[in-house]
Amino acid sequence: MTVIITRDVELRYRGFVASVMVEVAPGVYISPALSSGARTRVWEILSTWHDELRNGSITMIWKDSSQKHGMGLKQVGVPPKDIYDHEGYLLVRSKLDHKGSIYRDE
Repeated sequence: MTVIITRDVELRYRGFVASVMVEVAPGVYISPALSSGARTRVWEILSTWHDELRNGSITMIWKDSSQKHGMGLKQVGVPPKDIYDHEGYLLVRSKLDHKGSIYRDE
């Protein structure tokens, strides 16, 4: 299962992602069987557009058995986050800069 979530992006993103995945809610796309190669190519296109346009945010989540927690996570346009296992619970943490503030890649 692959999920892509877009927020505050131009219509070209939504049209492109909707051409390969199903939009189940505004800005939320799913595909139960997107191949690894297709997922990689979709991410390359979305992240390249984001590098050029610098608007909104995009998050991609997918099943990844090579990860300890079983999920892959890629993001652009939002403070970087990590998924980690703490005593059997999956948690998300934001990366902090050297001053203790949430890191922003802008």
